[in-house]
Amino acid sequence: MAENFRRFSSGPDPFGRMWQAEFRWLQTAISIRHADTVDVKFSVWTAGPLGIEDRHEKVIALPHASLLELSGRTGHPLTDPWCMKLGARHLQHMIASGEDLEKNLVTLSPADLERAAGIPQPA
Repeated sequence: MAENFRRFSSGPDPFGRMWQAEFRWLQTAISIRHADTVDVKFSVWTAGPLGIEDRHEKVIALPHASLLELSGRTGHPLTDPWCMKLGARHLQHMIASGEDLEKNLVTLSPADLERAAGIPQPA
């Protein structure tokens, strides 16, 4: 079954909540933040005891140099769908672990990119 990274559920988070996420856009950040990254933006929300909580915007910044290196090592072409998938997988990791969940902009390290790409990490 194909994974849907345009709209998906994720969790539970460390507090037992399930989150909904929706892809908003993908763009090169050179034009908006003068950063050499590919930015992937998601809207995320979770249901609280009184209904749906406020939506939050999360931008996952994928450094271009690291993307090129990962693409070369894995043989995966550097495409918009792949960047969206990497961003969504990192967002899922953020929700499950609670790591950086309070941040609106998260720039991935090379190790973060590898984990999002499914490359096993050393223990």
